[in-house]
Amino acid sequence: MTRLSRLLRPRSIAVLGSVWAENVIAQCHKMEFAGEVWPVHPTRARVAGVPAYRALSDLPGVPDATFIGVNRHATLEVVRALADMRAGGAICFASGWEEAGEAGLQAELVAAAGEMPVLGPNCYGLINYLDGALLWPDQHGGQRVQRGVALVSQSSNIVINLTMQARALPVAYVACLGNAAQVGLAELAGALLGDDRVTALGMYVEGIDDAPALAQLATAAAAAGKGIVCLKSGKTALSRAAAASHTASLAGDAAVSSAFFRKAGIAEVATLPELLETLKIFHAHGRGLGPRLCSLSCSGGEAGLVADLGAAAGLAFAPPAPQTRARLGEILGPLVTIANPLDYHTFIWGDGPRTTDVFATMLAGYDAGVFLIDPPRPDRCDPASFQPALDAIGAAARITGKPAFAVSSLPENFDEALAARMLADGVVPLMGLETALGAIRAAQDVAATVPALPLPARAARGAALLDEAAAKEVLRAAGLPVPRGVVAADLAALAPAGAGVPAPWVLKGLGFAHKTEAGAVRLGLTSLEGQAAMPGATGYLLEEMAEGAVAEVLVGLRRDPVYGIALTLGMGGVTAELLADTVTLVLPVSGAEVQAALRRLRLFPLLDGYRGRPRGDLAALEAMVLRLCDLMLADDYEEIELNPVLVFERGVMAVDAVMWKG
Repeated sequence: MTRLSRLLRPRSIAVLGSVWAENVIAQCHKMEFAGEVWPVHPTRARVAGVPAYRALSDLPGVPDATFIGVNRHATLEVVRALADMRAGGAICFASGWEEAGEAGLQAELVAAAGEMPVLGPNCYGLINYLDGALLWPDQHGGQRVQRGVALVSQSSNIVINLTMQARALPVAYVACLGNAAQVGLAELAGALLGDDRVTALGMYVEGIDDAPALAQLATAAAAAGKGIVCLKSGKTALSRAAAASHTASLAGDAAVSSAFFRKAGIAEVATLPELLETLKIFHAHGRGLGPRLCSLSCSGGEAGLVADLGAAAGLAFAPPAPQTRARLGEILGPLVTIANPLDYHTFIWGDGPRTTDVFATMLAGYDAGVFLIDPPRPDRCDPASFQPALDAIGAAARITGKPAFAVSSLPENFDEALAARMLADGVVPLMGLETALGAIRAAQDVAATVPALPLPARAARGAALLDEAAAKEVLRAAGLPVPRGVVAADLAALAPAGAGVPAPWVLKGLGFAHKTEAGAVRLGLTSLEGQAAMPGATGYLLEEMAEGAVAEVLVGLRRDPVYGIALTLGMGGVTAELLADTVTLVLPVSGAEVQAALRRLRLFPLLDGYRGRPRGDLAALEAMVLRLCDLMLADDYEEIELNPVLVFERGVMAVDAVMWKG
């Protein structure tokens, strides 16, 4: 039991308002809600055919849930009265609060509610398809179910659209957050997942209000075997346009939020169809989908398409084991090439036992199987000849105990009735090949993740830029390798001071966040004679020029007000933003995570001996990254960027450093 239990699973519902209230009552009747529905209206004797009460004080009992469909000012008094009655909770439908600049009014609402939970304001409502309880003022596309997934959304229209799906996904709950003035995402999602009849959670979010709480929820869900999948919108380049560093520019909001989801063990998808199809996988199989995947189809073209789209989705199709290859060869004959993806041809078409033998033999050697099949449309064709193959998919799943995904190349090629029959037969129907492969990859990624909590975030604060000389002194004191150099206020004073630094030199102007763009870097100098001053420089740094690097890498750390501290690793140098080859993690991180992140870079082969080139010292790079993370945690830095870090065959060196300290 949670404080949301009565609101989510009510036995009595009070409804206030006029047209919207009528819709709520009609939806409850349509879903055959077995509890009490009490309209409250000051002048009408009946609302939607149900006897009405003039005031909350006239109700025959204390409502478990209340839909408040009156204006925002009247909502305040209703919420206060419900709280005094110790009601179970309320949906505040009215708009015009913080989203309209009325922050003070919204604070009054929270105060009026006290301990009584409130969804909203500016909230469309809540649907409980398990018990037929709807605090929902509009149409929807769902139906009563015994078990299913929960959908939570910060957009009412998006979640309404999701209820209209014809993909046979059983939906148990639909809940909107609205302004989330009191009940936030993690609390609502946790209460829904706490219902044993809920199998998985899907979220459409525009922002995360409490990242640590959401990560804790994901950890608990993983322990219960329940998957969470999220589609996050609001990923824009606008927030990166005025960034003060390459790190902030390259690791924008989208990269950091994705890193958070990975760390928390939440599957992230890019489209609404992927959200629904990933939820189907979680609903049927939990979050334990293994990485070894096979594919079967009766067409070489389909097998090739699976291979191409699978590679683009990051999926691997390992060849069959020798014993699997031998058995398939016996069944299919010498004209069929045994491979993965497998084109089994049509020699066995219509032969249920042989088809089952092929499907089960192949599936037994893998963690899961894709069975590409597109039955003819039943309104114009006869799909009967496809039934033996469809039956064989279900039989293979039962024989092997492995997940079997019946995948249509086009989403419309499985109608809802067929998809529902397959799901009842233990086969997950996935609609649309590209969407299906993306959903499988999302489920695999989650299965390979042990959820972890990010570091606490803090509000952004003002920070001062340390010039490069000061930043490198900090690095040197922390034991991080930097070039030898000297500092002077002007070029005239620098010339004699530089005598102890071996040439060739690098001359840098101090006081710039981006020295290259300011023309404040000069390379390969052997003399300072004739060097002109650099306009805007607050001083000068003369360093030995490091040469012979295997590759240049960017290492950046910055505090994020939502997700804690983000670490960005990528191919660096002056072309860092042009390459845009980076991976972002959320602290804390381990050495293994750093190594795995480096290997996700597109240009990682340059660090790993590409075409006979020397290999970079990845152990030294890992040690530098971890030591830099410790430095970030030990002091009051807002951002640290090393770009580039030169990676040699032995050792690494930070040749450029910028820091912002609070």
